[in-house]
Amino acid sequence: MRKITAEVAKHMEKLSNDAGVISALAIDQRGSLKRMLAEAANKPADETTIVDFKKAISKELTPYASSILTDPEYGLPATKLRDENCGLLLAYEKTGYDTTEPGRMCDLIEDQSGLRIKEEGADAIKFLVYYDADEPDAINDKKRAFVERVGAEAKANDLPLFLELLTYDGNMEDVKSAEYAKVKAHKVIEAMKEFSEPRYNVSVLKVELPFNLKYVEGFAEGDVIYTRAEALNLLKEQSDATDLPYIFLSAGVTSEEFIVEIKMAEEAGAQFNGVLCGRATWKPAIKPFAAEGEEVGSKWLAEQGKENIENLNAALKGAKSWKDKLTAE
Repeated sequence: MRKITAEVAKHMEKLSNDAGVISALAIDQRGSLKRMLAEAANKPADETTIVDFKKAISKELTPYASSILTDPEYGLPATKLRDENCGLLLAYEKTGYDTTEPGRMCDLIEDQSGLRIKEEGADAIKFLVYYDADEPDAINDKKRAFVERVGAEAKANDLPLFLELLTYDGNMEDVKSAEYAKVKAHKVIEAMKEFSEPRYNVSVLKVELPFNLKYVEGFAEGDVIYTRAEALNLLKEQSDATDLPYIFLSAGVTSEEFIVEIKMAEEAGAQFNGVLCGRATWKPAIKPFAAEGEEVGSKWLAEQGKENIENLNAALKGAKSWKDKLTAE
């Protein structure tokens, strides 16, 4: 059982539901979301539509989420419209990664700090790191030190740190490929083991499923890489890899696919603690919002978006309370 301060525990309470399960909504996408909105509207990307879209999501969907994750660059106006019972996570990293050197290095938003995130009313800091456990130490040690610094800031400000782990292989181009699917479980589980170490001061891991559903027996569109039983075993192995609370990210799958994955985790006996779900909930709203107007997009969110998030909440009955793993000093 990990020890946390009473102040951190108070924030964790705000971020989770009455059962201690994290049912969070993610709208911290920036560059990719601007591109999708611009493509749907068939016009160049602007700085206004993305803000308005995030505001609409926050207004329509936060009554059904335990917390919301957004970014300080475009998402702060949306935080003012969230439901009063909805907790807030703010992203600390810049969008994307450095393409001028190997290793997919992230960086922090230049005009932000742990203190400023706290002053914006956030209940947690979220930091994303791209991690390939098999890359050279010259690359990975920089990332480990980076997370140590962010963890120290979170600790100094009595905020939980939600660490998002996105895995890849430095020798492969496409993480959606069959080739990567064969090594994904190893990458995800090793990353979780590393950043579960106390030195990082991580409160919650935000992680991928250890397989790509499109290569699992019964769901595969082509090659079958894992039987269903093997996929369930991987979910249990993932659960055993950490003593920290961990939550699943949706990784761009549909709402229906994500619910299938969550139910598989329950079936496997995985001790997961909720979700931080983004595009699976609201992505189809992009086209009506950008092409037909804010009123049409908001109507989609109020109807289908609400249904998506309520279906996901219903699927979380197998999730466990974070209090099973963290206790206030």
